[in-house]
Amino acid sequence: MRSAAVTGAASVLSAGLAVGAPTAQAATVADLTLPPAGPDITPLHLRVPQSALDDLQRRLATARLPEAETVNDGSQGAQLDRLRTLVQHWRTRYDWRDLENRLNAAGQYRTLIDGMGIHFLHVRSKHPNALPVILNHGWPGSFVEFLDTIGPLTDPTRYGGSARDAFHVVIPSMPGYGFSDRPTRTGWDPVRIASAWIELMRRLGYRRYIAQGGDWGAAVTTQMAKQRPAGLLGVHLNLPEFLLSNTALGNSTPEEQAAIAQQQVFETQGSGYFREQATRPQTIGYGLADSPTGQAAWIFEKFTDWTDSDHRPERVLGYDRMLDDITLYWLTNTAASSARLYWEATRNSHGLTVLDLPVGLSVFPAELVRTPKVWAQKAYKDLVYFNSDIPAGGHFAAFEQPQIFTEELRAYARLVR
Repeated sequence: MRSAAVTGAASVLSAGLAVGAPTAQAATVADLTLPPAGPDITPLHLRVPQSALDDLQRRLATARLPEAETVNDGSQGAQLDRLRTLVQHWRTRYDWRDLENRLNAAGQYRTLIDGMGIHFLHVRSKHPNALPVILNHGWPGSFVEFLDTIGPLTDPTRYGGSARDAFHVVIPSMPGYGFSDRPTRTGWDPVRIASAWIELMRRLGYRRYIAQGGDWGAAVTTQMAKQRPAGLLGVHLNLPEFLLSNTALGNSTPEEQAAIAQQQVFETQGSGYFREQATRPQTIGYGLADSPTGQAAWIFEKFTDWTDSDHRPERVLGYDRMLDDITLYWLTNTAASSARLYWEATRNSHGLTVLDLPVGLSVFPAELVRTPKVWAQKAYKDLVYFNSDIPAGGHFAAFEQPQIFTEELRAYARLVR
């Protein structure tokens, strides 16, 4: 396998973000603009300026909140008392440096693809026959969702598994997310992101690999499959992108009727965020860029509604892991840029994608819509793996249930290795 050119860790400082060994200057500025990426693959060492963390604490301490909701549930959005608990944890117990140290130890990089600086984690397995996999996140997730799967995927023998199930793991941040660049022009839809990920895997020297995704990550993964580059053996999804096209199916089975009903509930009660981000991402971005409490509420609502937790996501994710994701959005100021993916995707519809390479689909019990197998069989001509008998997990499958997610990915990969 050809190894990609990797430069030494950069030591450039740009507007306060240290890339390379941290220096005293890194604590002077709160703007986290990254230095330009180049065509080489450059190791990234993060050290967020303390001034940025101090600014976050100041804003949390002086936040102005609305009155409580007028209902006894979350039907009006994030509930005041529960959001206060989350913010209090953020102020008094959460430590961003713990995540920062973990990322620096894992192995993260930046490279320039199609004019865009791309951030990604890359962790190689010690096992020689490991299969490369690229894991694709969605919104309001991030690469953080997959952190707890890295160990079991790359080193299965340490976690009670078999060396035959080992993976080399690549976890990129989509443009406009995390420590990837924020697009300054239109055009970065799932098709273009898929092309960038194909180039990333080529640049890393991988000639045989699989791709995995949920949410927007599923759309990107599906587009990778549609482009079908040499070496892509197949794709595994935990939320197919074709769901909304099936609401008009005639002669539907009870399973299909249940899925259609779930879609209708989502459309009428849970799609407000989608419509806002697909039509006016810039407008919502102003408020979220200026208020960490607002950013927290915007994301916490989804953790509440979309996890398999009886609307208590702290029981599944814990406050620290939720705040890892929320703080990443805040520090990188990516509320607006991440939302623009909805605007891009809805203006560049590519129709229903029918795939003919090996596809695996894992349907988690608390997913927004539980995909019937018959729908998957119509869209995926080579559906080699389908499992809807999964004991736990929701929309954030890897984040909520990393071990179950790992087992699902292993089961699919055994069929295509």
